Amino acid sequence: MIATEVLHRRFLECSGTSTDTRSIERGSLFFALKGPTFDANTFAATALTKGARYAVVDDPAVASDERFLVVPDVLQALQDLARHHRRSFQIPVIGITGSNGKTTTKELVHAVLSSTFPTLATIGNLNNHIGVPLTLLRLTAEHRFAIIEMGANKPGDIAELSAIAEPTHGLITNIGKAHLEGFGGFEGVLRTKTELYTFVRAHGGSLFVNADDPLLTEHAKGAQCITYGSNAGADTFGELAGGGPFLQMNFRGVDGSTRNAPMKLIGSYNLPNALAAIAIGQHFGVPDERTVEALCSYRPGNNRSQFTDTGRNHLILDAYNANPTSMAAALENFASMSSHLPKLAILGDMLELGPTAAEEHRAIVSLVRKLGIEAHYVGPQFAEVLDGHGAPAHPNADALLAALQQEPVRERLILLKASRGTKLETVVPVL
Repeated sequence: MIATEVLHRRFLECSGTSTDTRSIERGSLFFALKGPTFDANTFAATALTKGARYAVVDDPAVASDERFLVVPDVLQALQDLARHHRRSFQIPVIGITGSNGKTTTKELVHAVLSSTFPTLATIGNLNNHIGVPLTLLRLTAEHRFAIIEMGANKPGDIAELSAIAEPTHGLITNIGKAHLEGFGGFEGVLRTKTELYTFVRAHGGSLFVNADDPLLTEHAKGAQCITYGSNAGADTFGELAGGGPFLQMNFRGVDGSTRNAPMKLIGSYNLPNALAAIAIGQHFGVPDERTVEALCSYRPGNNRSQFTDTGRNHLILDAYNANPTSMAAALENFASMSSHLPKLAILGDMLELGPTAAEEHRAIVSLVRKLGIEAHYVGPQFAEVLDGHGAPAHPNADALLAALQQEPVRERLILLKASRGTKLETVVPVL
């Protein structure tokens, strides 16, 4: 069995890492991970044939020459290697988690820091027990910062990822009603997300804390904190400026002057995410003018807070993920937006809510009615609480697509919000 230190030396000989024989990079280190329906040990030889330099396996039977690196468990070896590699770099490592907005915040922080320093960041949402190690293994001597997004869907996940990434700084965007099924309720979400605070505090690091969030402020006690928020007493202060569809804000520069940042990001609920990026930039010495340029140049993607003028309608596409907290925030922001076009919300099921699913979907329907927004609903969970009354309900996105093809919608401002599994983005072409 190969030790982590030896495996690290082999890794440094390689061009990168791979876990999929369909996309092998020549000279890479292949990890033969297992899944519910596959065992990549059986593909290790193929990986080498396709150009991998070495293959890490945990089935000695497949190891036919010295290019096969045998370990007790491939996943554990990947995580141990990533931790070992991360310890080679004495740089700030910023861990970011939260129920909502963590990917957007990660991207905004990356935009700000990379305007001045070579910065590594999680690609997409590779934020789990496999994605975090793979991100850390992309660290090179060039990097001055690492931004590691950390996702969780059950207790202990953030503690596990913190032990791998060993963040020097931590940021929790918020604590909301997400993945309640896996966490067993809101208290489980709270305990798990604040595992990041626990690790950073125990290791003498610093936390970036939203001063407007009493829950986060309470749980950050005892740690060195850098605060941000719409409270003038925060280390980084900012507030909304303007009521258009895009986020526009003013913030206090390091010299005390007021800076304006008109962004291409939809939603006042993104103000704390942008302020977090400003706070991190100011703390690490990014000039305010570069921060403004970075924020104003940022364009959201991957169905997150995207605004599109299709020529037929104006769309706010926020269909990558949804939970009761983010759904309510999106609806309240939508209701407050000024627009000459009539508004329509197309809302899809929120998944992974467990026993609270019916209650939470019913609460969203009540909120829609309270706000006076016309709505279409998609998915069996909304259909169940509507029970055929009050608003159009479609069993799935395909049914909605057929309905929209038969009765096209024109000249509307439309919010599309749903969990990714609803596939709500598939109706965009007819809108």
